[in-house]
Amino acid sequence: MSGGVDSSVSAILLKEQGYDVIGVTMKLFEGEVEGSCCNVSSTMDAKRVCDYLEIPHYTLNFKDDFKKYVIDDFINCYANCKTPNPCIECNKYLKFGSMYNKAQELECEYIATGHYAKIEYSEKYNQNVLKIANAIEKDQSYVLYNMPRELLNKIKLPLGMFNSKEEIRKIARDNNLPVASKPDSEDICFVPEGNYKTFLESNSNIKGIKGNIVNSEGKILGEHDGLYKYTIGQRKGLGISSTNPLYAVGFNKEKNELIVGEEKELYKKEFNVSEVNWLLFDKLEKELIVYVKTRYSSKAYKARIIPYENNVKVIYDEPQKSIAPGQSAVFYIDDIVVGGGKIIG
Repeated sequence: MSGGVDSSVSAILLKEQGYDVIGVTMKLFEGEVEGSCCNVSSTMDAKRVCDYLEIPHYTLNFKDDFKKYVIDDFINCYANCKTPNPCIECNKYLKFGSMYNKAQELECEYIATGHYAKIEYSEKYNQNVLKIANAIEKDQSYVLYNMPRELLNKIKLPLGMFNSKEEIRKIARDNNLPVASKPDSEDICFVPEGNYKTFLESNSNIKGIKGNIVNSEGKILGEHDGLYKYTIGQRKGLGISSTNPLYAVGFNKEKNELIVGEEKELYKKEFNVSEVNWLLFDKLEKELIVYVKTRYSSKAYKARIIPYENNVKVIYDEPQKSIAPGQSAVFYIDDIVVGGGKIIG
C-alpha cells in the first residue's frame, strides 16, 4: 500500500469480498521525494487507512533490493544510451519478487496491488491471463508484463473491472477514506522533482562529457554536453539549428556522438527484443501475429513476432516512431498480454 487512493480502495474491495487483508508498504530508498509513493507521509497515509479499515499494516525494508534491481539498472541504462523504465523493474523484482516472498512468509495466499489491469481465467488458453483494464485510459498492463507466469494464480488486481478513476475516488469518498482526494503520483518515485539528470550526476559516475552532434552521414552539426541528457525522439534542447526540424535518432557511445536526423529517420519497421517474459506459453515456437506497444503511453500496433536466436524479432506491418533501446515491447492478442521484453535495437 502506497498511501494513495488506488491501493487503499483495493484493500476496501478485498475486505468486502471476504478476504483477510494485510496492508504492506515497501520502504525502497533513503531520503524524501515530494509526491513519492514511498516517502514518510505516504507511509503514514497507508497506516492511517489500515487503522481506519481495522487491518494490520507492515512497513518492510526492501532498500537493498531496490537499489540493486531498480536504481542501479536505471543508472546503467543511461550510462549505456538506453531509456529505462524503473516501474517495470520494480514490479518484477520488488512487488512480485521480494514482496511476494515476504507474503509467503506471512502465510498469505495472494498478493494484491492497485494497478489498473485484470487477471482472469481464459477458456481459450486454459489458464489465468493478464488483460487490459476496463478503464483503458488508466490501463497498466504494459508495466505488468514481467510478472512471473506462475504468479497469475496468486495476484489480485481489484481495480481492473472499473471503468474510470472517478469510480475509485467515489468508493474512497463513500468510505470516508482520508486519501480520497490525494493526487496521483506520476514522477519516478526516487528522482526529486522528476529531474533524472541531476539524480544521475549526484548518484553515479555519469558526468557531462562533451561530444559531437552528427547526422547519419557523420557530418558534425554541433556539440552536446552528455549523452545521458538525450532520448530517442527528442527534439527540444538539441542546441542546433536546421532548415528542417531535427530529432535525436541514435547514439555512438564509443565516439561519444549524438546522432540526429529528420523525423522520417525515427521510424523503424523491425527491431529485436531480449529478456523476454512469456505469460501465455513457455516459449515462442513460431511466428505469431500480435499488437506491440513500445511505451506506456503509446498505442499498440500490429506486427509479427518471430523467434530469433535467443531473442525475438518484431516486424511491424507499418514503420513506427521512436523505438528506444531499454524500453519494453509488450505483445498483445486482443486484450490479453502475451508477454514482452527489452528493446535492444
